[in-house]
Amino acid sequence: MTVDELPPRRARKLATRQALLDGALRLLEQQSLTSLGLREVTREAGIAPAAFYRHFTDLGELGVALVQESFGSLHALIRDIRTPGADTEDVIQRSVELVAAHVRAHRAHFRFLARERYGGVASVRSAIAAELDSFVAELLADLAAQPESTGWSSPELAVLARLYVNVLMLTAAAMVEAGPGDPAAEESIVAEALIQLRLLTVGRRHWTAER
Repeated sequence: MTVDELPPRRARKLATRQALLDGALRLLEQQSLTSLGLREVTREAGIAPAAFYRHFTDLGELGVALVQESFGSLHALIRDIRTPGADTEDVIQRSVELVAAHVRAHRAHFRFLARERYGGVASVRSAIAAELDSFVAELLADLAAQPESTGWSSPELAVLARLYVNVLMLTAAAMVEAGPGDPAAEESIVAEALIQLRLLTVGRRHWTAER
């Protein structure tokens, strides 16, 4: 069911909630969540302060909702390129390109994630960590099913999966810092990410032999 098909009251409620999320995200481009005020957010969203509590208990809960919105469809997009039997080099290339494209399309969201991943709001830090853990768990299942993982222990594969995810997150953060007006910097960031992921793949091939 689309928003247009919802009962008018429900549609208005969803629109107000989205206005709060959008307003907060605009403000968070210049500040952290801990410095944000509830009245700031409601003023930016164009609603009365009391209306905030019909949607969120506090700014921490709004921040968690922004985390979920920020990752959005990225899980499904990443999952689609990790098809069984896919060439590793192709998966690496497409993963980096996908993350880069997602950052370009949702720069404010990724700026928020990069800032709040180690920020002062515990519930938001936990929500970001949970989303990343979900990526790691999905990738771990993929890695465990691959012939190259013969001889690897589950803890070793979990470390490898987290290294892959961390490279992609650091790539996203670097792209946000570079800004949209510097294509040369962005190209350099993407190239470095590809090298890092390829080095991890080479290391993976030789890990059991080295032990």
